[in-house]
Amino acid sequence: MKIQEKSLTMTVLMTPDMVNFSGKVHGGVILKLLDQVAYACAAKYSKNYVVTAALDNVFFKQAINVGELVTFYAHINYVGRASMEVGIKVVAEDLRTDEKRHTTSCYFTMVAVDEDGNSVEVPRLEVNTEVEKKLYEAAIMRKQMRQEILEKNRELHVELPGTGL
Repeated sequence: MKIQEKSLTMTVLMTPDMVNFSGKVHGGVILKLLDQVAYACAAKYSKNYVVTAALDNVFFKQAINVGELVTFYAHINYVGRASMEVGIKVVAEDLRTDEKRHTTSCYFTMVAVDEDGNSVEVPRLEVNTEVEKKLYEAAIMRKQMRQEILEKNRELHVELPGTGL
């Protein structure tokens, strides 16, 4: 039996080219890195090319400073037929003081696709530990909430003036 690769860790040094007008690391830079980490984690797990289908619950809890070492901890929490939820926790570390802070959390839904862009089935997720069971149950809850939100948004949809959409 092959061991599933459900987790991935990536660490990046925050450099001056990543700052916004207030001198902190730009949220867009973090979002791009989050997407790259989600891609790598889901592609590694599924052994397929993957695309981003959704991003939920991005919480920027604390600002990140230039010079901090930022570690992205990603884990496959849930797997459907072709989709995977990747949970990511971001921790910033001040290299001078060794202080570590949980700065950001979010959940990506990634979908495995073939060369033609059609979704492909991914391996079923083996849930083995108590922590994995809690992550799985929470992912199912988020999936149900996403579905409810989509349905409510369809009910409330209005055309934007001048767009025809």
